[in-house]
Amino acid sequence: MMKTVKKFLTLFLLFSPLLPFAQTIPLLTRSNALVLRVDAKKRINISYFGEKLSKEAGYTQAPGMYRQNEDYGDILNSAYLPAGSVNMFEPAIAVVHGDGNTSLDLEYVSHSTSTISNDVSLTTVILKDKLYPFQVKLFYKTYFAEDVMELWSSISHTEKKPVLLNKFASASLYLKSPEFWLRNYHGDWAKEMQPEETRITHGIKTLDTKLGTRANLFQPPLFMVSVGKPATEDEGSVLVGSVSWTGNFRVDLELDNQDNLRLTAGINNYQSAYTLKPKEEFETAKFLYTFSSRGKGVASRNLHTWARNYGMVDGHGSRMTLLNNWEATYFDFNETKLAELLKDTKKLGVDLFLLDDGWFANKYPRNDDHAGLGDWEENKKKLPNGISYLVKEATANDVKFGIWIEPEMVNPKSELYEKHPEWVIRQPGREEHYFRNQLVLDLTNPRVQDFVFGVVDDLLTKNPDMAYIKWDCNAVIYNAQSAFLTNQSHLYVDYVRGLYKVLERIRTKYPTIPLMLCSGGGGRVDYGALQYFTEYWPSDNTDPLERIYMQWEYSYFFPAIASSNHVTEWGKQSLKYRIDVAMMGKMGFDIVIGKLPAKELMFSQQAVRVYDSVKNVIWHGEQYRLSDPWSNPVASVQYVDSTLSTSVVFNYLVNNRYGQGSAYPVRLKGLDANADYRLREVNLFPGTKSPVDSSLTYSGDFLMKVGFNPVVRSGRNSVVLVVEKVK
Repeated sequence: MMKTVKKFLTLFLLFSPLLPFAQTIPLLTRSNALVLRVDAKKRINISYFGEKLSKEAGYTQAPGMYRQNEDYGDILNSAYLPAGSVNMFEPAIAVVHGDGNTSLDLEYVSHSTSTISNDVSLTTVILKDKLYPFQVKLFYKTYFAEDVMELWSSISHTEKKPVLLNKFASASLYLKSPEFWLRNYHGDWAKEMQPEETRITHGIKTLDTKLGTRANLFQPPLFMVSVGKPATEDEGSVLVGSVSWTGNFRVDLELDNQDNLRLTAGINNYQSAYTLKPKEEFETAKFLYTFSSRGKGVASRNLHTWARNYGMVDGHGSRMTLLNNWEATYFDFNETKLAELLKDTKKLGVDLFLLDDGWFANKYPRNDDHAGLGDWEENKKKLPNGISYLVKEATANDVKFGIWIEPEMVNPKSELYEKHPEWVIRQPGREEHYFRNQLVLDLTNPRVQDFVFGVVDDLLTKNPDMAYIKWDCNAVIYNAQSAFLTNQSHLYVDYVRGLYKVLERIRTKYPTIPLMLCSGGGGRVDYGALQYFTEYWPSDNTDPLERIYMQWEYSYFFPAIASSNHVTEWGKQSLKYRIDVAMMGKMGFDIVIGKLPAKELMFSQQAVRVYDSVKNVIWHGEQYRLSDPWSNPVASVQYVDSTLSTSVVFNYLVNNRYGQGSAYPVRLKGLDANADYRLREVNLFPGTKSPVDSSLTYSGDFLMKVGFNPVVRSGRNSVVLVVEKVK
């Protein structure tokens, strides 16, 4: 009887229009809604998450439709669940007050919404503890047209003593469904973006990293949650999310006693308890997500559009094709060799020559990866006339010049290490442990920040025509200890803040210089970093067969214009196959042009011209995944321009067993159903005849319902089609 009365009173209080604090805060995008509700106890909770309803009244009616187990503390669906008080589940925030009290009971104070543009608005919700002068602001930034939201928080107080933050998530979401499915990723060097999909069961599934730098090496901050059943490309409800933080992140997915899912995401609190002084403000990382009720394809295109509009540098601009010297020379080069490679760059027809690792250091020359890192002066033996000579030579060959740096790192065998051991993250008295024979510089130290900024600034000041920088990061943080910080538990957080300060300075002074985000492969790609970079390096593994799978998974989160794809000697596939795979993004070459047979050189030159004719469709068009390499012998990916007049379709044989190929037509997507289209095969190897009859036309309706067979088979294992509207 008492339970029935309690439930009745709870529902009455929740829905009574007479109560001053019973109100909803709808956060709406074009298709979706996240609805906050302030209950009678002034607690802020999530009352609705999902597809937008036609009438706002539905958001107050929706909670009453659920008849689940009892919520003993009435805070399971809290928008920002605090530890202590009446909470029994994984919190978003946990603190120790100045007097030692560990409880937190956050109460709604107010909220406001500001319009940033026609597309973007920011809602700020202010919460305060009932007992202590402790405040949390929740930020909800909506990108209406893109169906994307960014969530983060800021934490402050005016207590007499510092407060210890033991957990400080960016945000929480609360989803209701009979079941949930998680698609997350694992990996290692050359094995990035390996997917796993499992049903979420009771307890907590945590996605996190503790590496400090190169943080995504084993676990990227990228994931999908399907609601009800595993989403497919075109069907099902799915949340696609990521933490925008270039360091240790943490995502908790907890299925509670009501069978609902709480998703809590942000900076990892691992060894990072943060001492917050009175009046100091701690701002968390941003958590980014989109939601689609029409499958993973729509969700990915939402993120692509958002990224080009807001999430990366120059998302609507152009990119340069390049020739890299790494696999041609490794560390063994001099001015003469590089001058020849500059001529090869022009001969190939690409835009830029990139000088990779090995150009610097004198006392400890950078002739392998054991020495010299940190000593950023030109090696006089290799480059007696300096970088400026090479920049001038590039200009004389009518190409641009770019350079590789790894400014956050140091070799113990370097002048920098000898002069400034206090700049290095290491624990005195303990044996140093190296990752790729190097250690990490302490970016919590403003002097180190100045040094790292100076590496870039010096190169660009002395060489104003330098046109590209590849920024690498190959080591993780071992033996975490800062000679600069007095509180060592701040190191992991303040390192990333220091990195962002450096990158902000670079972008302020050099807003247009293209920067590639590299980290021994895809060990660092996230939208926290991409706000400063034009592109990222998905993996050191450039085997085109492996790259098809990696690029497929990366493409759910990042647009093609952001992906640097190089043609190398990795793999057993033909040069055509390697080039075709590299075209699905920002193409580059890392091969010895001078050793190519005449036909392969001719083909490579032709391929650059073909790529130039279609690259804008790939970079700025809508991407559709047509045939999944994980379950089909043929992988197919399509890009369609905004006018629906031109499309590019890539098709690859990924199964070499006998008789495998495109037995069925591939159904295209995103075309104008009422228009007619002509298909032609491009990037054919010299002397090859295509079975595709380019004189025939097909309706868009036909191509999307019946499809087109690209005739992929053994011996014809890579086919690129251009689909053009008949005018």
